[in-house]
Amino acid sequence: MGDKTNNIKSDSSRRTFLKKSGIVLVGSSITYPVGLYASTKTTKDTVLKVGLIGCGGRGTGAASQALHADPNVVLTAMGDVFEDRLEGSLTELAKIKPDQLKVDKAHKFVGFDAYQKVIDSGVDVVLLTTPPAFRPDHLIAAIKADKHVFCEKPVAVDAPGIRKVLEAAKQAKAKNLSVVSGFCYRHDLMNRAIMGRVSNGDIGEIRSVTAFRHGGELWYKDRQPEWTEMTHQMRNWYYYNWLSGDFIVEQSVHSCDLISWSMADEMPIKAVGTGGRQVRVHEKYGNIYDHFAVEYEYANGSKSYLFTRQQANTKGRNTLEVFGTEGCAQLNLYGKARMTGKSAWEYRGEKNDMFQAEHDQLFAAIRSGNAINDGEKMANSTMMAILARTAGYTGQEIGWEEALHSNESMGPNFEEYHWNHEYKMPPVAVPGKTKFI
Repeated sequence: MGDKTNNIKSDSSRRTFLKKSGIVLVGSSITYPVGLYASTKTTKDTVLKVGLIGCGGRGTGAASQALHADPNVVLTAMGDVFEDRLEGSLTELAKIKPDQLKVDKAHKFVGFDAYQKVIDSGVDVVLLTTPPAFRPDHLIAAIKADKHVFCEKPVAVDAPGIRKVLEAAKQAKAKNLSVVSGFCYRHDLMNRAIMGRVSNGDIGEIRSVTAFRHGGELWYKDRQPEWTEMTHQMRNWYYYNWLSGDFIVEQSVHSCDLISWSMADEMPIKAVGTGGRQVRVHEKYGNIYDHFAVEYEYANGSKSYLFTRQQANTKGRNTLEVFGTEGCAQLNLYGKARMTGKSAWEYRGEKNDMFQAEHDQLFAAIRSGNAINDGEKMANSTMMAILARTAGYTGQEIGWEEALHSNESMGPNFEEYHWNHEYKMPPVAVPGKTKFI
């Protein structure tokens, strides 16, 4: 994470990146190493026990994909802070893979300490799909207990959390434990094909990258009379930056990861940008923004740009454009990829389920004993989003290193969480007034 990571790699280094990522170029196509998506029928048939921590929609989806990834995987433990969410998830999973669902009453854990009970229940693999604020401590606990991990994105909401994740990733590597992140776009065949060409130098040296993530509104749960303030915030975690990191960290972090991937996972040296609330201004939306625009700068002068918004009745867009000295790579995340310039090309290959592919890869790695560790990359991509949020909140130019070593904690410093905490959310950030800490 020091200065040496801020130098943009040459074409040869980009090819090295391909090799390290496990992607092999054969002519104009991409293949995977033997065993990466291989059937587990040829490996040991030991039953792998899985624990789900966080039983919302994404957690239920991740559990389903884990069960589909390997016929000898069973879900044996579930944990959530809300009992209704756990039971709802269990009902849905029973419709999908009932024969692999082995969660008895004693292994349904509810409360803020449910994560530790799942980890201690005898599982081999844990799926971390709670609100992002809790991810660093849950990851640390899982690795300490020698568990393989699927870790949903983003992996933290602030720099202290990122530093915890980096340390946990280091410990996982030392223990040969697999840690696969929820940056699902890296598992899409179309995306891998075009990124392989970019990494091969087909568009020359990269000079700039532009990403758009434009969308509409999301869910909201009306406050109920019996809810405490903590209950309300946890039910609507997306709208509180101490829980979600703001929408640029929770959702647009995918765009940050795509930018990072196109730049061979080199990190910018600084960022400057803006953001605010134009539409999502009601107090029910907590203290997050509804738009950001950020410029990243790299050590060699290259730039990348991220434009993101969540505003109702506006045109949606989810794209990445990589501009090189000899062409341009255009990726529409809704299903199209093409290149212009000297190596003009359009993807016409196979499509896959990227969400399923990340779990296929995780369980194949566990079976083979060849661990996968996405830890540093998932931390860096999340840190890119945190850097962007900080630049937007403050209106200042913020350096990568100073942001990474910030001691600003987005949330309350409770020794332990309980429902009677009357946590008062910080005010909405104001560029030019909100200070960098």
